[in-house]
This record gives sequence, structure tokens and C-alpha cells, in this order.
Amino acid sequence: MSDQISATAERPAAAVSRATGLLVLADGTVFEGQGFGAATAQVGEVCFNTAMTGYQEILTDPSYAGQIVAFTFPHIGIVGINSEDIETATPVVRAMVVRSDATQPSNYRALSPLDRWLKLHNIPGIAGLDTRALTNRIREQGMPHGVVAVSPEGKFDRDALVKQAREFPGLVGLDLAKDVTTRQQYAWNETPWMWGEGYSVEKNPTWRAAVLDYGVKRNILRQLAGHGAEIIVLPASATYEDVMRHSPHGVLLSNGPGDPAATGAYAIPTIKGLLETNIPVFGICLGHQMLGLALGGQTRKMAQGHHGANHPVKDLETGKVEIVSMNHGFTVDADTLPKGVKQTHVSLFDGTNCGLRIENRDVFSVQYHPEASPGPMDSHYLFGRFAEAARKRA
Repeated sequence: MSDQISATAERPAAAVSRATGLLVLADGTVFEGQGFGAATAQVGEVCFNTAMTGYQEILTDPSYAGQIVAFTFPHIGIVGINSEDIETATPVVRAMVVRSDATQPSNYRALSPLDRWLKLHNIPGIAGLDTRALTNRIREQGMPHGVVAVSPEGKFDRDALVKQAREFPGLVGLDLAKDVTTRQQYAWNETPWMWGEGYSVEKNPTWRAAVLDYGVKRNILRQLAGHGAEIIVLPASATYEDVMRHSPHGVLLSNGPGDPAATGAYAIPTIKGLLETNIPVFGICLGHQMLGLALGGQTRKMAQGHHGANHPVKDLETGKVEIVSMNHGFTVDADTLPKGVKQTHVSLFDGTNCGLRIENRDVFSVQYHPEASPGPMDSHYLFGRFAEAARKRA
């Protein structure tokens, strides 16, 4: 993008700003740049994502509710936006930050530029700032609260934006699953995308899966369908009786945003009820954290979280290292897991918990996103493990 303005925390009083976009942090730091997307201001927790591909899946991941995503990959928007790569029809990410945005996409699947799609969904973006400086700041000081503001005329009330950032309550204690979950149950049968074919449907399912939707991604549902599941998706508030009414052979606890302890206030009783049966249970991301809570463990907020598609995770049972996709700001404290619950995976970045299972039971979960959208496919086998366990009950 031409005529970009570098990131700056301070500017001489006499200087004239040509910025049409600002990232304003709660401590008063201001990053100037060029605005794109919606001409509005959105507040949230600022995190960075290290994925080199899949920005459309990232921007439509319900797990990003309440967050502003700063991309470390410098060129975002180069393949435009299409109708197939979305994870939810109503994106909830607050805003995006990039080094350099692409004004003209170049891809045969592109239906529109990123800028037009952002305007459609009222999401502001800012380009031209120093994303390396921002990333280093987050690594050293944690995820700050901030506001991304876009004004084509370059008119900003900076004091008001700082005040808006400071008044943001943060994600601790915040139940965001209720904002992104489905309002009513629905069936799903679409299978994963295939080159030259697109999406297909599962016409002859061999087992039945109930999915508790805390912010589920479409590609997680597609993986289940691709492994032969007949799928019913239920709201996050579904009770144990609501789930069992469908006689599932397996239950998946989905990914989602917010504080797991807050969502757990109504979700954990349902999970505990499932644990009293012999139904296989598979938890992903927020579902993993709430399974840990239901088993008696504890969760805690992370300083910078894990957001990217290149995270190394070690399987402690096989010794294998998987490269996985991650998106979470809370973690299960492995030291609080009770006897009979085994830690199965750990992050090789910081040693935090990335998986658990109940010994001698088909109940397991992982902190990362094994559907790999975006990301490497090292962990697809987990869906096969879940399907195999569920088929034994079919």
C-alpha cells in the first residue's frame, strides 16, 4: 500500500498527521497508519497471530470475539475473500491490524477484496504500522486493551479513544459463548473441501454426534461429517437432557471465546452429566478448558496467549511433535488436574497444557484446533480417534 505511515507512539506537536487509521492502547500509546474497512472505532483485547495463510478463517473464527487481531505476516488480503472459507456467517472479531494490506486481490477464488468484506461486516482495519514493534510489546507486556479507529478524513478524538480503551472490561470473567452460539439446534452434513470438487455431503452416516456449540467452526463440523457422522448442533446452554434426547454416540465440546470459568457456570453441569455415562467426549479449545474444569481442574489467563498456525506441541504418550493451529488466551493448569486425568500434550513454546484424557475412558480433549483451518493437518487423526470410539456405541 502506497504512502504508508510508520507506527509511532509520539509525534512532535507541530507535525501534521496524515493518518486515516489509529490503534490506540489503554496506556495512551498511539500507532498511526492508513485505515481501511469500516469507518468506525472498535475496542478489544489486542493479540497477534503468526499464521502465514488463512486470514479469512481467522477473521471469521468465533473464538476471536472481543479481540483485535494483529497479523505478523506482512501481506494480508492477497487472495481476497470468497464464500467457501468462512468459519461463521457472522464474524465477531473486533478489528484487524496489518503491516501492508492488498488493495487488489489475485486469486481465482476471490469474490471481493478484503476491504469490501470488512465494510460489509462493520470491521475496521489499520495498515502501515510497525507490527514487529507491536508484537514485541505484546510478548513482553501481555495483551493490551486497545481501539482501532478509522476515519477517511483523519479526524480523531484521541483522548476519547484512550478513554474507550481504558474502559474495556477485558475477557476475564466474560462469557462470550452465549453471544456466538447458535440460537436453535440444527443438523449438519457438509464434508471437507476437496480440490476441484468443493464441498460435498455425507449421505450415509454410520454414527451420531452431538456438538455443544460454544462458537464452533464450520471446518470442525466438516471433519466430523467427513468421518461419517450424522451431526446435530446444540446451543451452548443445552442441558444434559437436551443432549441425551438425540441419543448421541459421541459428544463434541467445541471451541469458543471468552473465559471458560464464566461459560462453565451453565455448561459444566451438562459436561458432568455426560461424564457419568460411557459416551465418548472430545473437547476442542474452550471445550478442552471446560472439560478440565468439569473434571476438577482450574484455568488461568495467559499473558499473550497462543495465536497462530505454526505451534509445536508434543504428544507425551507417543513422543511425537505436532505442528498445530492455536487460538486461545486461557489455559488449563495441569498441576490442578485430579488423579485419573492424564496430561497428554504440552506446548513446546512455554510448557502449558495442550491436552488431557481420562484414563481408561474415551474422554479426551486438546487445546489446539485439530481441524487445521488454517494450519497443518498433523492432528486430523484426533477426529478419527473420536469417530472410532463413537462407532463402538452405534
